[in-house]
Amino acid sequence: MKIAIHHRPGSFSDRWIAYCQKQGIDYKVVNAFDSDIIQQVNGCDAFMWHHHHAQFKDVLTAKRILFALEHAGIKVFPDFKTGWHFDDKVAQKYLLEAIGAPLVPSYVFYDKQEALQWANTTSYPKVFKLKGGAGSANVKLVKTYKEAKRLINKAFGKGFAQYDRFGAFKERLRKVKEGKAGLLEILKGIGRLFITTEFAKQQPPERGYAYFQEFVPNNKTDFRIKVVGRKCWGFQRKVRKNDFRASGSGELVFDNDQIPKEMISIAFNTANKLGLQSVAFDFIMNDQDRPLIVEISYCFSIDEFELEYGYWDSQLNWREGNFNPQEWMLTDLLKSIKKQ
Repeated sequence: MKIAIHHRPGSFSDRWIAYCQKQGIDYKVVNAFDSDIIQQVNGCDAFMWHHHHAQFKDVLTAKRILFALEHAGIKVFPDFKTGWHFDDKVAQKYLLEAIGAPLVPSYVFYDKQEALQWANTTSYPKVFKLKGGAGSANVKLVKTYKEAKRLINKAFGKGFAQYDRFGAFKERLRKVKEGKAGLLEILKGIGRLFITTEFAKQQPPERGYAYFQEFVPNNKTDFRIKVVGRKCWGFQRKVRKNDFRASGSGELVFDNDQIPKEMISIAFNTANKLGLQSVAFDFIMNDQDRPLIVEISYCFSIDEFELEYGYWDSQLNWREGNFNPQEWMLTDLLKSIKKQ
């Protein structure tokens, strides 16, 4: 068997390539942005690409190439079931509702008047989100109808830039105040107030819809739970100081006894129902201490400590020790080729 891999330093491909070299697996590094990428993959049994939501070229073409190859009978990572909803919270709403997963109650509107009518009769606070973004970007707590109306008018007007320069500047300030970044970050942030990112220049404004979720109060942490194949691991993330968001806080708590078994079961069952090769769930707990899914993603960042911590198997047994989820991705793909 031969595996084609699009290599981006710092991505999953680092470990995929290292594992192939260690195990003597035949592989080929290809460039997915070459016009002849289909020919490059010809003769390979699988194609793997850790595409990223903040890389414009990835956003533009990754799913097209992956799903075209999958149509041709080549195994890919991520495959269609795993990746079509990536970085699209609205798509995830429909998907999770369709299988009856315990999603935080979510509302999407494609008509301005309907959105305003709902906003005028609902209770507050609510959480407003754009469909894309990570690390709590493009997420706002809406406390009043007046705030909701302003966001809805903008959503159905000029729209929202892909890069929130003022929000990003506030995030830099937070990190500096907490000692997680230096003054250089402030200087970079001031520059970004006037010069946007290349990604934002390429992407059109987000407009034409309004997406809200229920605000679930009294959560001091959220939970990031990851599943690859029949293995699962995770941790808690502390909510930022004077904020309601945990994603991007950088304050991680590794204590498997503090993660509800029900949450692990939901993660396994949801991944299995959807046929996902890899998934990271963001969970919160409601006021009845039941886990609710906030959103999902096929890919995720890795904290080195978590790889030394341990994981649950499919029987919910805890396994201490080192592991490598990127190796699991590759070995699961190889097994699916053999089965085919």
